[in-house]
Amino acid sequence: MLDLLLHRRSCRAFEEKPVEAEKREKILQAAQLAPSGKNLRPWEFVVIEDRETLEKLGNCRAPSQPFLPKTPLAIAVLGDREKSDTWIEDASIASTIMQLEAESLGLGSCWVQIRLRESNQGMGSEEYLRELLGIPAHMGILNILAIGYPTARPADHQLDEVQEEKIHRERY
Repeated sequence: MLDLLLHRRSCRAFEEKPVEAEKREKILQAAQLAPSGKNLRPWEFVVIEDRETLEKLGNCRAPSQPFLPKTPLAIAVLGDREKSDTWIEDASIASTIMQLEAESLGLGSCWVQIRLRESNQGMGSEEYLRELLGIPAHMGILNILAIGYPTARPADHQLDEVQEEKIHRERY
């Protein structure tokens, strides 16, 4: 796991190659096996591969996200606000699990924050995606994960980046 974490970096440029259905399904299965508060699993996912919809995703944030229209696979991560008061945490864990599974499958990913952000269409990012993707009002929209085969990868993290001074033992 530590090696996977050292290698995983955010990717914003992807090959023009679709993510195979088998890999896509493994990523979605991994997300649903993530831990959640009281095992409520309040998450839901919108899988986006349609080129026209991906083009419109680029407007979900201000400034625009130019890599989203070029990603072969985007997954909007939602949480049911009526089902759990920890939907944000639970959806965050599921998102991270998806990113790690993508990495383990040779794919790159990038988290695009949606919650509490503004689109470049004069409305909130959540409102923009709610309209674009037909998401009901009770579902919170945390983020979008862009996933694909990276054209380039940043250098791996190194263990010397670990900041020991942020670790407190027994007391702050």
